[in-house]
Amino acid sequence: MKKQVYLSIIIPIIIFFIISIITILSSYNNNLYIKQIIWYFIGFILIYVIYKSDLKPIFKNIEVFYIIGNIILLLLLIFGNKINNSKCWITIPNIGNIQPSEFMKIILIIINSKIINNFKNKYKKPTIKQEFKFLSKIFLIVLIPSILTFKEPDTGMVIIYIIITLSMIFISGIRYRWFISVIFIIIFSLSTILFLYFYNQNLFVNILGNSFFLRIERLTNWSNKIGYQLTNGIASIGSGGLYGLGFNKTPLFFPESSTDFIFAIIASNYGFITSFLFIILLLIFDINLFKISLKTNKNSNKYIIIGILSSIIFSQFQSIGMTLSIMPIMGITLPFISYGGSSLISYMLMIGIIFNIEKR
Repeated sequence: MKKQVYLSIIIPIIIFFIISIITILSSYNNNLYIKQIIWYFIGFILIYVIYKSDLKPIFKNIEVFYIIGNIILLLLLIFGNKINNSKCWITIPNIGNIQPSEFMKIILIIINSKIINNFKNKYKKPTIKQEFKFLSKIFLIVLIPSILTFKEPDTGMVIIYIIITLSMIFISGIRYRWFISVIFIIIFSLSTILFLYFYNQNLFVNILGNSFFLRIERLTNWSNKIGYQLTNGIASIGSGGLYGLGFNKTPLFFPESSTDFIFAIIASNYGFITSFLFIILLLIFDINLFKISLKTNKNSNKYIIIGILSSIIFSQFQSIGMTLSIMPIMGITLPFISYGGSSLISYMLMIGIIFNIEKR
């Protein structure tokens, strides 16, 4: 039975590997495919190593990894070199760029699951006050890396942190009134920010800084369908038609074609039908992960799998959505498809963790 569970995940990942390499070869950065093959090779090894390892000591001492992760994010802000106006990566000679925030999301998943599980074991019927203390603790845990990551700047990863946390809290069984309160706070905060942006930009910059101003400007450009990358990406998708233009025949240049906008390469080269089948494959993969979460007996394991699944699903939706102009551009990669060692390895680590907890 477990063999079928593993194959239901591994087989789609092998197909993702083939799609990733072919699509990178069709992009304007097609020399990156060799590195992607290497990252995939390392990823499969890591899945096996994690599957065979005893992760209990890591889970037990996850707070240590959390502290180390935040220290790395802080040092990155202080000493990191800017790449594309961001301090998101640590450059390692002869290896490449490592993005620490990709691995922080795994740490947050594990530490959140530990906090939630301890809370549920301690309080069978928690009071509102007890839930408030619990949520305050979760909030502080997520707040620190969110601030450090936001300052890089990497808004997309901060949103992933939040999505992971909210999804894990949602299935914990706490009162839903907390989610209504959070939605209200988010709406009020966004309304205030947008009001300042449109009606008092000087005050906006003084309070939130020029960097945040540029992010809001990117958001308004998206709503107005403005931007070189967006317009060329949409034009490329439209040019593919039903069957596509063929391998390595991307009609227009747009930045980040092998990373953030890789779905546009799939659509333009291989058309609507192939793109639709690709999305079906993503859904099958996600459903298989969800089935594993339903079968697991331990709540702590369920929280981890849901955290992983929410990260993958949101990244899929956001990455594809922004190429279709239904979501703002946030620089989020398409899991297992986009080029990038940090992104790919982080998701392979997640799969290894799922296999490890599934074998218990």
